[in-house]
Amino acid sequence: MTHIGRCRAHTNIALIKYWGKRNEELFLPMNSSLSLTLEAFYTDTEVVLDDNLDSDIFYLDDIKQSDKETAKITQFLNLFRDLANIKTRACVKSYNHVPTAAGLASSASAFSALAGAMNQATGLDLDLKTLSTFARRGSGSATRSLYGGFVEWYMGEGDESDSSHAIPVDDASWDIGMIVIAVNTGRKKLSSRVGMKHTIATSPFYSSWVETATSDLTKMKDAIKQKDFITLGEITESNGMKMHATMLGAFPPISYWEPDSVKAISKVKEIRETGIPCYVTMDAGPNVKVLCRQSDMDKIEALLLEDFNREQIIPTQVGEGIKLISDSDWNY
Repeated sequence: MTHIGRCRAHTNIALIKYWGKRNEELFLPMNSSLSLTLEAFYTDTEVVLDDNLDSDIFYLDDIKQSDKETAKITQFLNLFRDLANIKTRACVKSYNHVPTAAGLASSASAFSALAGAMNQATGLDLDLKTLSTFARRGSGSATRSLYGGFVEWYMGEGDESDSSHAIPVDDASWDIGMIVIAVNTGRKKLSSRVGMKHTIATSPFYSSWVETATSDLTKMKDAIKQKDFITLGEITESNGMKMHATMLGAFPPISYWEPDSVKAISKVKEIRETGIPCYVTMDAGPNVKVLCRQSDMDKIEALLLEDFNREQIIPTQVGEGIKLISDSDWNY
């Protein structure tokens, strides 16, 4: 027998950053975080549980992946198989509509979609709160991609895995948008996981980062409640820069920035000085994200095109949470 699950999940960009784990095995973060789910970037994933398979098979964009990459998927699938009390192997086909490992949250959408597809294929029918604790075990930020709009990833208590999960905060339907300035969409040389561990181990700024991230989150949730875009943007930009400052304080220092990253940040500040509110944030990669009002996106795009190519400018609206894909809508 075969059992099939298909799911779409969108990426999310953290506005209050997650950078570091207190428990590596369970992917439990050092601080709570908050993100915005994006419409333009997503992953579609199919899981086929097949009694005839002797081992798991993993295809990414129709390319069969190595044993090493497949082993990571197997470890994740086992979380669901153990709960369902089955041993059936799977063929996983995933299609990434977002550059992989470029600091654009491809792992968030990838593991969120995989969690949703496996939840359907196994028939476990886990609720979203519980499912977010499973998605987290593949990639920490994946826990937030289960929901649309603004989403909090609650850090949880101690080493209790079930206590760390995603919480929907607001649907962000009040004129919120984002523009990605794609400086370099190639695979980054230093993974986020390695960068996090190195920063925690060697940066004297790290403890202060965790302390201020907590207060930043409280202030940001209040700004969202008040629909105060200016405060939302200011906290977003400050928090992101502080995260990168902890990396620069590591020994030896870490920097994911490239010359065009600095150029993009300077350009956004120049645009802001003209009276258009817009704010930058960056994850572990060189690409710059611009938080703005959706109604200002066309004006901001036009100004960015003075310094960047059209293909580098990717506007996006707010994305929705995960959804199952029907047979008729599966177009791969």
